[in-house]
Amino acid sequence: MVRAFVLLLAQLAGTPIVSETVETDEHRLVDLQTFECRDITRSTVLQRVCYDRAQQDLIVASHGAYDRYCGVTAETVERLLGAPSMGQFFNRNIKRETTAGRYACRTREPARKG
Repeated sequence: MVRAFVLLLAQLAGTPIVSETVETDEHRLVDLQTFECRDITRSTVLQRVCYDRAQQDLIVASHGAYDRYCGVTAETVERLLGAPSMGQFFNRNIKRETTAGRYACRTREPARKG
């Protein structure tokens, strides 16, 4: 058992670290290297939440698609992650259709490269 574990660690150490890139609703590729991502298991609406604190960019996976929201404060993300119903919080406070585009990404900067 210990030998198998040591072999597994050796294989992982030799595996190159590859940055993850996702395509968002804006049809652009975003490198998640600067994002802190969390897989969500307690929501039927959200499957993953990724946040770049410095840029205040939020990327959420919902129903198999990634959507990007800009200008989202860290406090709002913390409230989302701590909400009793993450889906309800997201739908009421962040989703474009209910916030009149408050967190729309208005700039068309080039996609981030890793």
